[in-house]
Amino acid sequence: MLPVRFHLPGLRYNFPLNMFWISLLEEHPEYFREGVEIGSIFGCFPTSLWNGGRLTPTYDQCDAGFVKHVVKSINDKGVPVRYTFTNPLLNEYDCDDKFCNFCMEVGDNGMNEVMIFSPILEKYLREKYPSYEFNSSTCKEIRNVDELNAELEKPYKYVVLDYNLNNRWDLLDGVKDKGRLEVLVNTLCEPNCKRRGEHYRQIAKDQKTVLLNRTLPRDKQIPIEHWHCEYGEHNCVHTIQDYPTFISPEAIWEKYVPAGINNFKIEGRTANLFSLIDTYCFFMLKPEYAGEARLLLLRNLETAHIITVNKPRPGQWP
Repeated sequence: MLPVRFHLPGLRYNFPLNMFWISLLEEHPEYFREGVEIGSIFGCFPTSLWNGGRLTPTYDQCDAGFVKHVVKSINDKGVPVRYTFTNPLLNEYDCDDKFCNFCMEVGDNGMNEVMIFSPILEKYLREKYPSYEFNSSTCKEIRNVDELNAELEKPYKYVVLDYNLNNRWDLLDGVKDKGRLEVLVNTLCEPNCKRRGEHYRQIAKDQKTVLLNRTLPRDKQIPIEHWHCEYGEHNCVHTIQDYPTFISPEAIWEKYVPAGINNFKIEGRTANLFSLIDTYCFFMLKPEYAGEARLLLLRNLETAHIITVNKPRPGQWP
């Protein structure tokens, strides 16, 4: 049987959870469904100009020591770091960004990857950092099988499938290189969302604005308007299971893996921690062990002060 690789979200906020999850797989493989491996940990370090897909906040910035620690910790476990540098609105001058180049230099060891969208950035990175593997982003919204096969002929390690093609076996059967497809299993967007591409472009615009605002006086800063989405803001793994784009664990093991598709992406770089834990357990654990593993994970997160449980403070008597 092929290994069943899951690509997990979060180099910043989910870093402790992902490290505990990797350790859980090492120490308790009996908890996990057959063949589960961690294919990569993806995301970026705030605040990265090249970031796309999810907006990193104005107030957060990772220092050099944190970046080095995270990349080394993940790589020491034999897992690649995958930078999500999918901002589609970059120009040639943006390629010189000091922080993003620093992050690339830290991971320039032949083990790590980049998820890419912009042809400008891809050309720059391939020339300057040839040791990296490159992946084609779902942000490209490729929905035509001929175009998908053409994308798979390019030198990408993986091509992430547009979520609207999930479970579309009338089309997926026509994919020539299924082993290099990566499938997003828990997308929170409604099927055929007409604003998805617009949302990606707005995030890219806002990411540039976040960095611009740092150079401006407070009274000159450009407001960033909240992008309201009635689906993605409220959905979770339990509310999307009726969507035709949802892929169940049973479908992964009974349909996708036998067909040669064995790379699966879990979204959630900015997800609620408890929702993400539930998602990990749902997809990767055997149902009979999910409760035990979840409790062990939560206890470890509490011990590490990632989760803080406050106790009531009684008054004095008398």
